[in-house]
Amino acid sequence: MLEQLAIRTMAKAISTTNTIAHYGLAFDYYTHFTSPIRRYADVLVHRILDANLKAVTREDKDNLEAKCKHISDMERAAMNAERESVKYKQMEYLQNKVGQEFIGIISGVIESGIFVELEDSRAEGMMSFRTMHGGFYQTAPFKAGSRTGDEFTIGQKIKVRIRNIDMGLRQMDLEFIGPIKS
Repeated sequence: MLEQLAIRTMAKAISTTNTIAHYGLAFDYYTHFTSPIRRYADVLVHRILDANLKAVTREDKDNLEAKCKHISDMERAAMNAERESVKYKQMEYLQNKVGQEFIGIISGVIESGIFVELEDSRAEGMMSFRTMHGGFYQTAPFKAGSRTGDEFTIGQKIKVRIRNIDMGLRQMDLEFIGPIKS
């Protein structure tokens, strides 16, 4: 759970021609590449390095910056497509399990409800505060509470029931069943 929270809060990588130092390596100038079979950004870096092994050459900065922006945009689009396809397959798998109970871990709290990740499938759904008895509301960035004193926090295990699966939106509505005693 902590790993997921840390990754979610990290800034997403972007490609740019701007000089960005590497803090950890203490380099004023830095470029990164991994494998050209996986990322076009790596192919660009390899081509520039190869050209400069033969003679000193410079790329047109505006042209290269446009390529960098396109690469960043396409990487973000690919990441979103992957996330959406995983969500779709999770919802497809769970659509015939409406009404069944599962163990889940609270993965987020927002103004309108609590996000829960099911242990077995890692699919995430939401318990709306409107459907929970006891007048629940968000009490802090990672907590929810009720007028009766009950509290929920990120990382807590609970039992939930699938109320509804919306394949079009790739969303799952959950109902709170009870806490899991540790």
